Amino acid sequence: MIIPKPVRLDRRPGRFVLDDRTALTADPALSQVAMWLRGELGPAVGGELLPREPASGTIRLRLADLPAEAYRLTAGPGEVLVEAGGPVGAFYGAQTLRQLLPAHAYRRAGARPMELPAVLVEDRPRFAWRGCLLDVARHFMTKHHLLRFIDLMAMHKLNVLHLHLTDDQGWRVEIRRYPRLTQVGGWRRESQTGWNGAMDGQPHGGYYTQDDIREIVAYAAARQITVVPEIDLPGHTQAAIAAYPELGNLDTPLEVATTWGIGVNVLNAEDGTVEFFKNVFDEVLELFPSPVVCVGGDECRKDQWKTSPAAQRRIAELGLRDEEELQSWFIGRIGDHLAARGRRLLGWEEILEGGGPARGAVVAAWRGDLGAVLAARAGHDVVACPNTSVYLDYRQSDGADEPVPFGTVLTLQDVYAFEPVPAELRGTPEAARVIGAQCAVWTELIDSDRRIDYMVFPRLSAFAETVWSGPGRDFAGFSERLAAHLERLDAIGVEYRRASGPLPWQTRPGVPGRPEDPREWRATLEAWTSNLRGDL
Repeated sequence: MIIPKPVRLDRRPGRFVLDDRTALTADPALSQVAMWLRGELGPAVGGELLPREPASGTIRLRLADLPAEAYRLTAGPGEVLVEAGGPVGAFYGAQTLRQLLPAHAYRRAGARPMELPAVLVEDRPRFAWRGCLLDVARHFMTKHHLLRFIDLMAMHKLNVLHLHLTDDQGWRVEIRRYPRLTQVGGWRRESQTGWNGAMDGQPHGGYYTQDDIREIVAYAAARQITVVPEIDLPGHTQAAIAAYPELGNLDTPLEVATTWGIGVNVLNAEDGTVEFFKNVFDEVLELFPSPVVCVGGDECRKDQWKTSPAAQRRIAELGLRDEEELQSWFIGRIGDHLAARGRRLLGWEEILEGGGPARGAVVAAWRGDLGAVLAARAGHDVVACPNTSVYLDYRQSDGADEPVPFGTVLTLQDVYAFEPVPAELRGTPEAARVIGAQCAVWTELIDSDRRIDYMVFPRLSAFAETVWSGPGRDFAGFSERLAAHLERLDAIGVEYRRASGPLPWQTRPGVPGRPEDPREWRATLEAWTSNLRGDL
């Protein structure tokens, strides 16, 4: 019942009992993993899981000759042994151990003994980059809810949080050299509520202080997740221009954008603007140790550059052919700045235009498979994230149960069917350039953590299996394991989209119409799975 599915799972006779007298020991190199596991399991059993003798049973975390992200878990009467090559693999083994326990293991109180079956699990991930983009620029997510989201990613063995921190509608990270980026750019006067032009009339905003960011990064690192920051440029920058008008192309002031879509307001290409963002990235690099940093580069409209005498003069001065090459030049200057500081540039696939980036850049391919194929053949590492397969803000049905219908229909089964390596690359040396994939949670129409729960889960569970497990996946088997996994999400309090029944925000616990017995959920999932099997 493990998600994502491990490479090997053999059941054996017997069981291990976890209770308030269970001991937990770890090799010194794995002490941080042990501390995390004690914090998660202790409240559920009412014990501290300290090294002690005698004990009712012992969980041991031990180093072994294994790859960094691989682990081996052996459970039997009296002992659970997790072996790994280091903290990363040990953490994934600890996550699997928790999933082998009843769903109560995910509760914060109500101590009770629990049993897990005797098993042998051998496991390792398929891809090195298993990520999720979270857009906190369109709708701000408080630090509390962001940390909760990190825990849910870790539960699914995802290891990259791509944090979209800036856009036309908001700037969400404190830059001390330029305080107006958050003082002005961190707030908008109202927000568009859908695609029909309606506005809510309510101010919206917020940002993370540098101390907040340090906490978020450290919290994620303790869960083996790297936080990749995105400072989007030269498009998607209206919030920055509203704060510092000299960055733009117009003589008239702008406000932070209140509507969605691809804005026309972009940065100018003056040396002062490039220097401004080099200074911004210097502060960002101090906060985020990620070896990869995203500069965006997507959806940059060239209207203002085409009509701007200053932009046209700049193109001539630099000996460029057109506005496409001007964007490539701008991104190249930032890329050089990052490289000089030991970081790699990550950009959306549009960075391939206008001459493209230096060879060390990583390309996020989001418009189907073509960008991934072109980038890989040009020698770039690729993160596959096609919008029609893994954008979790897209609607999940054509029914009336969609909060705000948007995009193409992207069902749980559609996400599970996603294959990160494009067909044109399979069987070629360039296939190795696909270092992984990430799903995306864009929040134009997702204005709360409850809506995020509903749009993301359980589709994120399906995505996690596509990037961890091999290409020979079985949706029917996944659906059966998902029934147990949903009980875990229930215990955590995730308001995921259910296969049938009322919307989570229309009922409360104990209200008729919402099943509370896990057996009812299992029956619902079995009926749902049966219907889906008929479509396979």
